[in-house]
Formats: sequence, C-alpha cells, structure tokens
Amino acid sequence: MIIDWYPGHMKKARAQIIEILPKIDLVIEVLDARLPASSANPLLERLRGDKPCIKVLNKNDLADPTITKRWVTFLEKQQGVKAIPLEATNRRDAGLIPKLCRKLLPARTKAKKPLRVLVVGIPNVGKSTLINTMVGKKIARVGDKPAITTCPQQIDLRNGILLSDTPGLLWPVLDDLAGACRLATSGAIGDNAFDTIEVGLTTAQYLAEKYPALLLKRYKMTAIDDTPLAIVEEIGRRRGCLIKGGDVDLHRAAELLLRELRSGNLGRISLERPEETTGAFVKGVLQNENQIQN
Repeated sequence: MIIDWYPGHMKKARAQIIEILPKIDLVIEVLDARLPASSANPLLERLRGDKPCIKVLNKNDLADPTITKRWVTFLEKQQGVKAIPLEATNRRDAGLIPKLCRKLLPARTKAKKPLRVLVVGIPNVGKSTLINTMVGKKIARVGDKPAITTCPQQIDLRNGILLSDTPGLLWPVLDDLAGACRLATSGAIGDNAFDTIEVGLTTAQYLAEKYPALLLKRYKMTAIDDTPLAIVEEIGRRRGCLIKGGDVDLHRAAELLLRELRSGNLGRISLERPEETTGAFVKGVLQNENQIQN
C-alpha cells in the first residue's frame, strides 16, 4: 500500500518550525491518544534538543484507557517529557496545561518572564481545538478535515504564556506502512490519499485480533469471520451496503467501519501499543536526523 501525502505547505511548516524553535522555551506536541507513536513527528524529537516537552494525548475519550496509561509511562521515560491525556474541548483538561508549563520552567516563572510555548501536531489531531479551548474563544480554525491551519500565529494567553501555533506537520516520507495505515484509519490523512478498501480490511483484521467483543456487539454478529474480507462483507450486509444483485459494496462497508471507529461508536479503541511500535518510532527519528544532516 502506498500513501502519498506530503503537500507543499507541509514542507513550509517544517521550515517554519526549524526557524522558530531557537526562540521557544517549551514545546507542546499534540498527539492522538489512539496512536501516539504514529501521530508523533520524529523530526521534532531531534530539533527540540533539551527543551522540555509536554506530550498531549488528545482524543483520550476515544482511546482504550488501559493502553493510554501504558503510553503515559512510556513517553515520560524520555528526557524532559511529561505526558497528559485529555479531551481538547474540555476546559478543565486544557486548564491543566498552563500549570504544567510553569511547573516545567520554574526559573522563568520566578523571573516573571513570559513562557514562549510552541504548539505542534500533525493534521486533524486536535491542535487548533486545544488552542481555542485554552484561549476561551475561537482563535485557531478547526475542522474535521486535515490541514486546516495554514499559517503560523502567536497568541497571548494573558497568563504569562505566549503560544506559537503552526500548521499541522507530518514527516516527509510515510515509509512505515503500518504507521501510515494507522494514520489513515484515524482520519489524519485525507481520504483521497489512500485506498479505503485496503485500509478498511487492515483495520478489520486489527479489530478482530485486539477488540473482537466490540466488533461483535456493534454489528450484532455471533462470531468473527476468518478473514478481514469476510468481516467487512458481513458488516456491509448487516448495514445495507449492497449493490445491484445483493453483493456487498466493499467501499461503502469499509468507509462505514472507518467512520464508526473514528467517531467512537465502536467503543474506546487504541490503534497501537508502546511495545509494538517502539522500533518503528526510533527508526523514524534516525531517518529524519539523516535528512536534516544531508
């Protein structure tokens, strides 16, 4: 499977982040709690150096809470990193972030200097929604499609924190096919950049292995079929995704499965676990370091 999605503005966003980071005290990286490794930007790990970083695990309400706890433990093993699961629209959750920023930089707070904070995240991960919740009004544009934010902006929270917002950023080469597929499943990648049937089949296989009870309950099935194709076909039959002659419209059935997973209708599901993605994540960091150096 080939996923080809690295528009021109992504390259521009990368250059903007490289330019602004020397002026930043702390980085907030917004991740998808369902796939913290695949929704992270390996490039950022190298660029931020020893600057403290808050990893925000957004869409916590959609993720498997047991797996999320393991991700928090895993991420906080990294130097200078604190991880916090939350829902970007929840004001109480968002209100914890400024307090954590000041806790990570006590010297600057004591000196009464504004904390210069950079907020980054891949498209459609909820970065702009989080900023709007922290500000208390609509400052950053939001939407259910990738790549809504297109220009950098600075926002004064009037509590001693200056936020710098950036466009959503993915790394240049999506050569980790498993990670790319998880991004497509989550909705971070535009639907026109991947084969819906192929991603739907891969997702069905993962759900059958990790969350069979949720599949059975949602689609009122008595048993999980042997193959991903059979699972998607059964979902299509039960939901009326049919074409002339009574055959299943695979595209509609796969689309329905992806839509219901993204909305949380299937239940709280995590698409990856720390022990299953660490190798690919480290590989991505090294590859992007080489790109910078070259």
